[in-house]
Amino acid sequence: MNWLNKEAFTLLDQHILWSDMIGNVLGLIALALGWRRSILSWPVQFLSGLVLFGAFYGHLTGSAGKQVVVMLVAGYGWWQWNRNKGQGKDGHITPRFATWRERAAMIGAAALGTVAVALLFKAYPSLSWDPWPDAYIFVGTIVAMYAQARGMVEFWFAWLLVDLVGVPLNFANGYAFSGFVYVIYGALVLWGMRDWWLRSRKETRPVLEGAPA
Repeated sequence: MNWLNKEAFTLLDQHILWSDMIGNVLGLIALALGWRRSILSWPVQFLSGLVLFGAFYGHLTGSAGKQVVVMLVAGYGWWQWNRNKGQGKDGHITPRFATWRERAAMIGAAALGTVAVALLFKAYPSLSWDPWPDAYIFVGTIVAMYAQARGMVEFWFAWLLVDLVGVPLNFANGYAFSGFVYVIYGALVLWGMRDWWLRSRKETRPVLEGAPA
């Protein structure tokens, strides 16, 4: 798997690695499939994590470990969507807004998780190149994937919050390709957010008695 860490091409004087390109393109495809509510979103996310794990394993233990968590959550999402895909009128999952209790739980988990992971990264500097923003992006990604697995519209808001830090951070640290991909993520997030929000309203709107179906 050493070829994953070799240069694929140069973009704006930035050296783009095969791992950076393939992993991020797969992540972008997975997000687009999530917008379409396709269950294929999860195996593509799993494959993205597997590629990045192969690239990091052996020399960036922390980054490799994070991809293991991503793959586990992708497996959970696959299981959840398989179980609930028949609930929608079109055979896919039905998007919904989270309850206030679910929102509070996710915000609390994100806050505590970010602090805990950042402290772990600070205690073991070899695990991360920038502990606090790295922990924020990692935990935010897990929260977004969990919300997606549960069919919550809020998963798009979580991705948007990740993008707000991910875009400038990647450009600042020389990961130009990742930065550009995060910009495209942002556009997909806005479109996906609108689509899921409209679907959640349409598919949960009550039918008045006597009205045509």
